[in-house]
Amino acid sequence: MLIPGMEEQLNKIPGFCENEKGVVPCNILVGYKAVYRLCFGLAMFYLLLSLLMIKVKSSSDPRAAIHNGFWFFKFSAAIAIIIGAFFIPEGTFTTVWFYVGMAGAFCFILIQLVLLIDFAHSWNESWVEKMEEGNSRCWYAALLSATALNYLLSLVAIILFFVYYTHPASCSENKAFISVNMLLCLGASVMSILPKIQESQPRSGLLQSSVITVYTMYLTWSAMTNEPETNCNPSLLSIIGYNTTSIVPKDGESVQWWHAQGIIGLILFLLCVFYSSIRTSNNSQVNKLTLTSDESTLIEDGGPRNDGSLEDGDDVHRAIDNERDGVTYSYSFFHFMLFLASLYIMMTLTNWYRYEPSHEMKSQWTAVWVKISSSWIGLVLYVWTLVAPLVLTNRDFD
Repeated sequence: MLIPGMEEQLNKIPGFCENEKGVVPCNILVGYKAVYRLCFGLAMFYLLLSLLMIKVKSSSDPRAAIHNGFWFFKFSAAIAIIIGAFFIPEGTFTTVWFYVGMAGAFCFILIQLVLLIDFAHSWNESWVEKMEEGNSRCWYAALLSATALNYLLSLVAIILFFVYYTHPASCSENKAFISVNMLLCLGASVMSILPKIQESQPRSGLLQSSVITVYTMYLTWSAMTNEPETNCNPSLLSIIGYNTTSIVPKDGESVQWWHAQGIIGLILFLLCVFYSSIRTSNNSQVNKLTLTSDESTLIEDGGPRNDGSLEDGDDVHRAIDNERDGVTYSYSFFHFMLFLASLYIMMTLTNWYRYEPSHEMKSQWTAVWVKISSSWIGLVLYVWTLVAPLVLTNRDFD
């Protein structure tokens, strides 16, 4: 929807750029508006399925068949809703949906943060276990190298932030964001190796802190790239020496249809979805987020369950319904995650820009604060995983 030339096809939709003709070139707005409509259709499709699947407890529920089958009808419904979204009258649709998308994207960022914290702990546990089992010197070197690399990347990022995103007499917000997040990451790193923390969690360490630090630096950069003041927000291509098209091009110019932070955001999104799909965490709370449940509902050792329908010695491999007694994940929450993901993709592809009454696509301070606050919440969540065993002594955190 954003690639050059697509606006010519989208302009054929009656009324799609009607209000802007003669005021501002449609190629500035059409792509962004099309992304909003397409993602609106996807989001509504997943939200409808999420509401439909509430309280589905087992595969014997008639609604479970909709979740696990009827693919032709579901694809048809999704396409129909998306097409219908393109014919919604403009009015305040884009403005209202911008704020809905921002709220949903914020929630999805928080989910990414929880998954990242779980990934950091799992990574550290895996390598520590291998170090204890044998060849400790090799695994210790790998652990140390990965930690050092993460902190080195974070240090380089901080230096580049101060060089390109701050000026001596301006950009005070950027200076505050960089400094505060740097100090918070330093504090979390020091806390992870305190004797009290190590006593309650022997496997907590700097590797987890380094991963959280790198991601916090990414969120800091992503927030600064959404600042409305262009002198404090240089594009990545301009930093490396290339001239780029401005956010609001003149007549006849084409809007820049991709952004570095948007591409990185989409890559992280794909990694997050992939990780949530394959990961079964040791933490039951994370399992609820990664759409898995207790192992008791799964077929042990992946073996087929003999329900009497097979003769002894019959070695037939077939699909087994392992959700007759209870679903292995929440169908409703599964679709709700995809609803939030649709909103996150929408905001990422449009670089969190909002259509202004002055007929411009502009960055918003709201987007900046959403991303910065999410980085702070992520650090708070990580620190909580460190101190929780000390605070809630009556709970098992193994």
